[in-house]
Amino acid sequence: MADVFNWQLGRDMQYPYQAERPARQIAWIFDTNKCIACQTCTVACKSTWTSGTGQEYMLWNNVETKPFGFFPTGWDVELLNLLGPAKWEGGVSTGNTVFESAPAGERVNGWLPTSEHWAHPNIGEDEPSGPVERGTYIDKLPHDTWFSYLARICNHCTYPACLAACPRQAIYKRPEDGIVLVDQERCRGYQECVAACPYKKVMFNNESRVSEKCIACFPKIEQGIQPQCVTSCIGRIRIASFISAPETVNPQSPIDFLVKVRKVALPLYPQAGTEPNVYYIPPIHAPREYLRQMFGPNVDEAVETYQQIAADDELLGLMMLFGSTERIMHSFAVKDGIATGYDEDGTELVSVPLREPTFIREYFDEVHNTYRQNIT
Repeated sequence: MADVFNWQLGRDMQYPYQAERPARQIAWIFDTNKCIACQTCTVACKSTWTSGTGQEYMLWNNVETKPFGFFPTGWDVELLNLLGPAKWEGGVSTGNTVFESAPAGERVNGWLPTSEHWAHPNIGEDEPSGPVERGTYIDKLPHDTWFSYLARICNHCTYPACLAACPRQAIYKRPEDGIVLVDQERCRGYQECVAACPYKKVMFNNESRVSEKCIACFPKIEQGIQPQCVTSCIGRIRIASFISAPETVNPQSPIDFLVKVRKVALPLYPQAGTEPNVYYIPPIHAPREYLRQMFGPNVDEAVETYQQIAADDELLGLMMLFGSTERIMHSFAVKDGIATGYDEDGTELVSVPLREPTFIREYFDEVHNTYRQNIT
C-alpha cells in the first residue's frame, strides 16, 4: 500500500498504487434540484453504448429515486454496511476507506451483486420517504416527507477501486484526461472490479465474459464535445469540463468555481476514498442528516449558498450556462447581466442573459387599431 493524498477526505490515505494524477481530469456537476427523472440521459446513453448482446441489463447512466431507489438494488446500503456511518472531524474523514478496511489478502472492501440485484432498475421510483395524506401542504425546508432524484454515471475516480482490484491490470486511467477504461483484451472476467466499485458502475457482460463500464464518451471529449448524457439532458442539470489539481484553483473554470470557490457541488459518498469526479449540488428539500451521509460534512454550506443564488450573479450566470452548448466550456465570465462560456483557446462559445427581458405592450395598439386582450 502507498500513501496518497485525497483532498475530499482532507488527509492522506492508503491505496494499492502510488497513483499519479493525470495531466488534467474530466469532471461533471449534476444539479439534483433540477432533475425531473425523465430518463432522457439514460436512454441516450443506452442507445449509444449498450444496445448489444449481453448488455441488455446495463445502464451506464441511470437516474434513481432516493431514499428507496437503487441500481443495482441496495448498492449504497451495502456500501454503508461495509464502512459504517461516515465520521468527520473538522472536515477530515476519520473512518476507513474501502482500501483501508479491506479484509486480509484483499485490496478493496467490496461486494458482488447478483443478477437479482441488477433486475430492478426502477425500484423505488417516485416513492416518498413516508406517507402523504390527501391535501397535505408542505411549507418548509427541508421537507418532512420527501424524495429526490440522483443521476449516476461512472465517477472516473482519481483513485479507482476497480483499477486497484483488477488482478490483470486490465483497467487503466488515461493520463491525458483521467478517464477510466477497461482493456477488454486483458480482461478475463474475474469480476473483481465489479465487486470493488463502491458505486457499482462496472458491469459484467455474460456473453462476452468481460467487464464493461461508462467510457465517458471519450470520442466526443477528444473533439471538445461534452458527453452524451450531458448534451441530451432536457433539464439542463449537467455540465462536464476539467477540474484543477487539489492545490490549484481557477475561478474562471466552471468546475473549480462550483466545487472549490462557491463549494456548492459535492462528491457522492466521499468517505469511500476513491475521490470521485462527479459532483452534485444537493437537493435543498431533503433532510440534512441524510445529505451529510451522502455528500459529506459541507452540505449545510452548499445548500445555503444555492438558496442565495438569486443574489449571486456569478453563480446564477454559470448555472444558466448549463446545457447552453454541446462544447466543453473551459472558462466563463459574467458581466453586465450576461454569462459567457469560452473554449480552451478563449473563443466565445455561447452567451446567455441572467434574466429574461420583460416587454410591456400597450393595451391599445394604435398601429392596428385594436385592443390587446389577455387570454392566458
